[in-house]
Amino acid sequence: MPDLGVHEIKAKVDTGADNSSLHAFNLERFDRGGVEMVRFELHPRQRKKRPSISCEAEVVGEKKVKNPGGRSEIRPIITTTLIVADKRIGAKVNLTTRDEMTFRMLLGRRTIRKNFLVDPGRSYLGGRPAKLEES
Repeated sequence: MPDLGVHEIKAKVDTGADNSSLHAFNLERFDRGGVEMVRFELHPRQRKKRPSISCEAEVVGEKKVKNPGGRSEIRPIITTTLIVADKRIGAKVNLTTRDEMTFRMLLGRRTIRKNFLVDPGRSYLGGRPAKLEES
């Protein structure tokens, strides 16, 4: 997500999810010249608290979503560019805390539609990222 300063994040394709979700915490909404914005942090590495990346993005909407525990929550939606398997795609992404989830990001079917064909029996068809060193 080059727009957010995130160079690598492990994501799971979830064709059962309509929209994409990104792990975000310390969400703070604010106004910048009449434009609703959100400031947040994210941990791009699974099961790691470091590094922590600070991000800002325009809020383009809100979505009431049932979380995996069955509770409804209102999530801010942002747009960003994703690079998946060397392909640049625009995506609407909702922000939520995913600390308890294995993957920091889900790619929903609206994001991958018209861009990719899903083979549920295969993984890492776009290649595996190199192991990252601790920073």
